[in-house]
Amino acid sequence: MTSEHVSDHEYLKKILLAPVYDVAVASELSYMSLLSAELGNEIFLKREDQQPVKSFKLRGAYNRICSLSDKQLQAGVIGASAGNHAQGLAYSAKMKGIQATIVMPETTPDIKVDAVRRFGGENVNVVLHGTSFDQASNHAKGLCETHGYTFVPPFDDPDVIAGQGTVARELLEQNPNLDILFIAVGGGGLAAGIAVYLKQLKPSIKIVAVESEESACFIKAKAKGEPTELDSVGIFADGVAVKVMGKETFRLCNRLIDEAITVTNDEICGAIKDIFDDTRVIAEPAGALSVAAIRKYAKQHDLQGKKLGGILCGANINFHTLRYVSERCELGEQKEAVFAVKIPETKGAFKQFCECVGAKAITEFNYRYANESEAHIFVGVKLKGGQQEFAALQHSLQDKGYDCVNLTDNELAKLHVRHMVGGRPPTILNEQVFSFEFPERPGALLNFLNTLGEQWNITLFHYRNHGAAEGLVLVGFDIPPQSREDFNQHVAELGYKVEEVTDNPAYRFFLSQPDHMK
Repeated sequence: MTSEHVSDHEYLKKILLAPVYDVAVASELSYMSLLSAELGNEIFLKREDQQPVKSFKLRGAYNRICSLSDKQLQAGVIGASAGNHAQGLAYSAKMKGIQATIVMPETTPDIKVDAVRRFGGENVNVVLHGTSFDQASNHAKGLCETHGYTFVPPFDDPDVIAGQGTVARELLEQNPNLDILFIAVGGGGLAAGIAVYLKQLKPSIKIVAVESEESACFIKAKAKGEPTELDSVGIFADGVAVKVMGKETFRLCNRLIDEAITVTNDEICGAIKDIFDDTRVIAEPAGALSVAAIRKYAKQHDLQGKKLGGILCGANINFHTLRYVSERCELGEQKEAVFAVKIPETKGAFKQFCECVGAKAITEFNYRYANESEAHIFVGVKLKGGQQEFAALQHSLQDKGYDCVNLTDNELAKLHVRHMVGGRPPTILNEQVFSFEFPERPGALLNFLNTLGEQWNITLFHYRNHGAAEGLVLVGFDIPPQSREDFNQHVAELGYKVEEVTDNPAYRFFLSQPDHMK
């Protein structure tokens, strides 16, 4: 059955008859008492972390497999994924007793590759191919034609969509009185399946799609009137890092979803902490999107006394990612601000500055001598009143003569510069600074250096691994003006995502040469 022939009524029938409970569980709907009390609304969380593979993806993969003929089952299935769909497909194949091939990018972290092999056992063959999902997916489709496999897509398929829609069936039974439901959107399978069910049985419920601001493919599709590929996607919330949503998922979401909202990485980190505080479960970044949106939306619209629901759609988090989450969650909840300040290079200046800050707790303090007359400091402070409280503090500091720059929303400052405060070139350099995304695989750094060659001296380098498929690297080069075109050509050959950040205020404040030296 082609997607264009699937009516809403047929989707309803598919969802009601889906045999997903052969492998899935009816997950709990947990009341979030702490967040409810803080926001003044009743907040409920659908716990898809309770599935055997810690994600809702099991539902759609199994439902798709169950729709296949005996001949198709004997030939085997294939899928491409670096995350939860791969695990769901592997588990489904094992439970159904069929063979599955799963193509994953070579950059996929070992923890995910090992999980797929563990869930699938002897029924699954893992193939590592390419450095991106697109390359892995194209390879999987090629293997389909060669071996006669049936391709099981991660989202853009009626049976997959119907499988994910079983979440809504449970949700409506568990709490039929929700006012607003927030659903994370990557490819759109979960949102489409839930929306097509709920809008037929309870059309009054408001459904809000939630996207990472670094991968808002649904919002772009709505603006263009059709699925449209993003130029790039962020790597933190990898479970929703989709460049283009499906045609069928867009058809349903565009018609049935009431509103769409984006959330930042810091807001996602804050939501991971919110979920942990209430449930003691550690959500993956994509799994926390709905809670991030609940906090943001409730404050934006001054909601009180409403019943709000979200989906914890996955809990497959790389443990090392928690360093980043812990570092950023207070910023996401607007309980911390970070900023740069110039203070006089005199005795007692630090004490005087702290007295100006007052009773606020200082969470971070990085100091660097700049010259004979001033020092530059990177400061973090705890907040009780959010950014309004910081705005008042900033105004007060400026009234007292301090040159103060808010860096709370400056990604370069939070990711790199806060760990590097204190270094400036001692001599005049033609320093240009770039932010690169490196694939996390052996040899990536050497490939980077070999491609650039030895023409340009590296003047600055900072890298931190956060457990993602790509690492973020900040690099400075001494590039004479006459060789900039040659440098650009070398960077193009490298093929990594890159952005020049030489004019970023965090870099200018702490790491660049003083203007009088240039």
